Amino acid sequence: MTSMNEQVRSIYSVVLTSLALSLSAIASEQNDEDIDIEEIIVLAESEVASLDMRSELGSVSSLSSEIIERTRPAHPHELFVRIPGVWVTKNSGQEHLTAVRSAVLAGPGACGAVLLLENNLPVRPAGFCNVNGLFEINTEQAARVEVLRGPASPLLGSNALYGAINVNPFGTKTDLGGSIELGPNNARQGRFEGQVGPLLVKFVDSATDGYRDSTGHDQRKLNIASRSSLADWNSETTFSATALDQQTGGYVRGFEAYRDKELRFTNPNPNAYRQANSTRVASHWFRSHEAGELYVAPYARRSNMTFLQHFLPGQPLEKNDQSSVGVVVVESREFARGNIAFGVQLESMSASLYQHQSNPTTGSAFLQATRPKGTHYRYNVHSTSIAGFVNASLNLAVKTTLAPSLRVERIDYEYDNLHLDGNTKYDGTVCGFGGCLYTRPADRNDNFDQAVARIGIRHVLTEESTVWAVAGRGFRPPQTTELYRLQNGQEIADLGNEKLTSFEAGVRFDSDFLQIASSLFLQRADDVIFRDAEGFNVSDGETEGRGVEVECQFTIEEVGRLTFAGTFANHEYAFTRNAARGESIVSGNQIDSAPSTLASVQWSRSFGDHSDVELEIARVGAHYLNAANTARYGGHTLANLRANHRLSPNWTAFWRAMNLFDARYSDRADFAFGSYRYFPGDARRLFVGIEFRQ
Repeated sequence: MTSMNEQVRSIYSVVLTSLALSLSAIASEQNDEDIDIEEIIVLAESEVASLDMRSELGSVSSLSSEIIERTRPAHPHELFVRIPGVWVTKNSGQEHLTAVRSAVLAGPGACGAVLLLENNLPVRPAGFCNVNGLFEINTEQAARVEVLRGPASPLLGSNALYGAINVNPFGTKTDLGGSIELGPNNARQGRFEGQVGPLLVKFVDSATDGYRDSTGHDQRKLNIASRSSLADWNSETTFSATALDQQTGGYVRGFEAYRDKELRFTNPNPNAYRQANSTRVASHWFRSHEAGELYVAPYARRSNMTFLQHFLPGQPLEKNDQSSVGVVVVESREFARGNIAFGVQLESMSASLYQHQSNPTTGSAFLQATRPKGTHYRYNVHSTSIAGFVNASLNLAVKTTLAPSLRVERIDYEYDNLHLDGNTKYDGTVCGFGGCLYTRPADRNDNFDQAVARIGIRHVLTEESTVWAVAGRGFRPPQTTELYRLQNGQEIADLGNEKLTSFEAGVRFDSDFLQIASSLFLQRADDVIFRDAEGFNVSDGETEGRGVEVECQFTIEEVGRLTFAGTFANHEYAFTRNAARGESIVSGNQIDSAPSTLASVQWSRSFGDHSDVELEIARVGAHYLNAANTARYGGHTLANLRANHRLSPNWTAFWRAMNLFDARYSDRADFAFGSYRYFPGDARRLFVGIEFRQ
C-alpha cells in the first residue's frame, strides 16, 4: 500500500505544474464575455481585505460580531471552541497555547505554526512570534473573527503553516454602546465602543483576582480607526494597543491533582508574573481602476514583554521586545474568465532578548552546577524579509473555478551576541558536570528561502451545495529563539524551514434553515524542529495527520437555533528518536496533547422580543500527555449557559453561568520530569452585567 508520505508528496508534486498551466491560461485569456462567478481570492474586497469564510476556497470558518457579543469571552478559549479543528488551551490568566489541525504546540517555535493577523496584517514579524499572541488582539470586541485551516503560506506568508487566525476589529458601522460586567474573584470588565468625532473607537478593560492563589490580572485593549477618501483612494487607518499585567500560576503536580478540592486552588509559583504591551499602526489604501484594483498597506508594530520563567529551575527572568515595519502591495486584474492578483510584502525588524537569573538554582548538584545565576542570554536580531506572490482565479466552466497561488519568500537574520560567546557562566568561568546549560553562539547571519504553492478547485452542484478540493504547502522559518538561545554546548543550530504538505476536500450546503460545511484532510509535516536527547535544536522530525471536520447550523423559528462544530482526527509521529527531558518518540505513536475529538454544540432561542438564551456543551477528548503514550488525560465536558434580557430599546441585562455543573477538570494537562502536572480549570461561576446601546 502506498504510504501516506508518498500520497501527500505525489499530490503536491502536481501543484507547481498545475499552477504554471493555470496562470498561463489566465494570462493569455482575451476579453471575452463576462462570466458571473463568485470571487474567491483574498484581497479582492472593495473595503479592507477579508478572509471571508463564506467565499474563500478551503476550510474557512468565521464568527460574527453577534456570536462574539453573545459569548462575551473572558479568554480566547471560550470563543474558539465554536470552530472545528481549533483548540486554544487556557493556561494561567490570559496565557494560552494554540492548535489548528495539530497537537497543542509548545516551546520556542510553537507560535510560528499559526499566523495571527489583524485586518489581514501579521500581528508579529516572522521569526519573533509570541506563543500567547492572542492576548495582543482585541477578540473580545471584534466585528469578525476568521480562521483558515490548513497551510495558508501561499496566500498569507510564512508562519501560516497549519493555518491562520484573522481578527477584524471594525465592521461597516460602530454603534455607541458600553457595558459593565461583574463576577466572582473580584472579576470586572468595562467596555466602550462608538464614534468620537471622525474616529471609531473600541476599548475594553478587564481584571480579576483569579480563582487560584496569586493569579490575578489586569488587561486593557484599545482599537481606533479612521476612514476617509482622497482623490481616487479609499482608506482605513487603524491603531491598536494592548497592555497585560498578570500574576501567573504554575502547574499543580500529582496524578489528577486538579480534582483535589484544596490543591486545585493553590499556586506553587506565587511570585511568577507576566507584563506585556503591544502597539500597531496600519493604513489600508484602495484604488479602483479600469482593469481592477490596487491595494497598499504600510504598517508598524512595537511590542515588549517581561516574564518570570517559573517553569524552569532557577526561574530566570526574560525580557524581549521588537519594533518592525512593513508594507503589502497588491495589484488585482479582472479578466473575462477570471482574475489575477499579484503583489509583494516587505518587512524589517529589530528585536532583542535578555535572560537573567538573580538567585542560585536549588535542587540537585547537577542543576545547581549547570544552571548558574547571572546573565544567560543577551542579544539583538535584525531581520529583513521580502516576498512576492500571485493568487489567481480561473473560471473553467460556468460552475467550476480553479484557484492557484504561488509565493516566494526570503528572510535574513543578523544576530549580534551582546554577552560572552560560548558555554560559560556570566563571568567566563566553566560550569561543572560537563558545562553550563546555556550556550551563546557567536555573531552570525542566517537566511531562509522558500517557494510554496496552493491550488484548489470548486464546483457548484446546485444553488445550495458546493464541493471543493485543495492541495498546498505551508512553511515557517526557524524562530530566533530556536537559532540563538541554545543549550548544552550546541554552538550552531543548523535548522531549516519547517514544512507542511496537505490535501483536503469538502462540501458545503446552505439553505434557509440548514447550513453544513464538512472537510476531510490529510497532511504531513517535514523538517519539524524539536530538541533532541542532547539538548540540541534539530530539524529532522516528521508528523502525520488526518481527520474530518464538521460545522453546521440548523434553525427552526419555533424551536431555536442549533449549531455544532466537531473535529475527529488522528495526529501521529512519523519518526523514532530520543528527545529532550527523557522523551522517547516512536513512529506511529499519537502526538501528545492532540485529542482525537474536539466538539461543541450550542442551542439558542429567543423568547419574545425581550429575552434570548444559549446553552453550550463543549467537549475536549482524551489525549496522551507524553510522546511515549504512557500518560493520559481522560478529557472533559463542560456546560455553559448565557442569557440576555432587553429592559428597554437601549438597555440590556445579561448573565453567564460558566461550568454550570461544577466539573473538576484541567485546562491543560502535561507529563514532564516524571510527574503529572495540570492547570486546574475554573469552578462554577456566574457573571452578570448591563449594557447600553444607542
